[in-house]
Amino acid sequence: MSNRFILNETSYHGAGAIAAIADEVKGRGFKKALVCSDPDLIKFGVTKKVTDVLDGAGLAYTLYSEIKPNPTIENVQSGVAAFKAAQADYLIAIGGGSSMDTAKAIGIIIANPEFADVRSLEGVADTKNKSVPILAVPTTAGTAAEVTINYVITDAEKNRKMVCVDPHDIPVVAFVDPEMMASMPKGLTAATGMDALTHAIEGYITKGAWELSDMFHLKAIEIISRSLRAAVANTPEGRTDMALGQYVAGMGFSNVGLGIVHSMAHPLGALYDTPHGVANAIILPTVMEYNAPATGEKYREIARAMGVKGVDEMSQEEYRKAAIDAVKQLSTDVGIPANLKDIVKTEDIPFLAQSAYDDACRPGNPRDTSVEEITELYKSLL
Repeated sequence: MSNRFILNETSYHGAGAIAAIADEVKGRGFKKALVCSDPDLIKFGVTKKVTDVLDGAGLAYTLYSEIKPNPTIENVQSGVAAFKAAQADYLIAIGGGSSMDTAKAIGIIIANPEFADVRSLEGVADTKNKSVPILAVPTTAGTAAEVTINYVITDAEKNRKMVCVDPHDIPVVAFVDPEMMASMPKGLTAATGMDALTHAIEGYITKGAWELSDMFHLKAIEIISRSLRAAVANTPEGRTDMALGQYVAGMGFSNVGLGIVHSMAHPLGALYDTPHGVANAIILPTVMEYNAPATGEKYREIARAMGVKGVDEMSQEEYRKAAIDAVKQLSTDVGIPANLKDIVKTEDIPFLAQSAYDDACRPGNPRDTSVEEITELYKSLL
């Protein structure tokens, strides 16, 4: 059995990286962009940083902003119509996972019109053609959607999130510019940062993990653990390190999968519109405790990467607890709620548990699970 690994063709990192957009567009011969960005980023002038680059280079574009924090089927459908109306030939996604996920779905449907029914993209869709080219500019340090082959679209009619996995959707170029992330408020910085840590930890212990992905995930855990507090404090160093750490995590998990932290977080976003990073951060320590018996010695390396001292002298029980405690402490330090009691309604747990079990991330969990066990995990978090 072979292991596949897919990354961007090109990525730019560091302050001012967005300046390279003009050269990339001209060098690739693109004519007109559909720029996907959400209303708040436009309102606060973040999107303008990129459109100024386009304007300065005389590059044509149409702006599309009908994107919700948890993008819906309708957002994708209206985006497809906007792409066609604009007579665009490529996409620029500016934002967090919402903008990039929407752009991915648009790009896939334009290139594969037989998948115009957005629901047909759920899971591993058998698309034949690469997406319309996407240039991705993240404004949050968490989702790593700019380097992954995954996207998530909400089916509002069924109150569920559809996880879509498609190697044809990966952006061709990523511009990971920490200056595009400087306007993130503390709460969003904390939530997206914990999302990135969840990617790294789940990717490290997932069933599909192997040596190459382990390398990315352990480094990501190290970078995120040392820099998230500083990023929440909005230091330039913290922002720069988090921009890199979340991208490195994405390089790994996109290729090996995740687990039931994400499976349990997705229905919370669909049903309650809970921010994805907040949901992950609350659920992560509890699921780490649940998964520990199926992780061998990996929690020792997680604890080491998070800066815990003396792990080689610890027993298995001790280093597993140390890893979980380090995650809990980081979550507390950046202001994440401790439980789901203000989010989840008890009567919704059967629906949530079944949705989590049916989620595309669940099979990658290192410990085999059941609807009943996921039900108990939700209850324990109230």
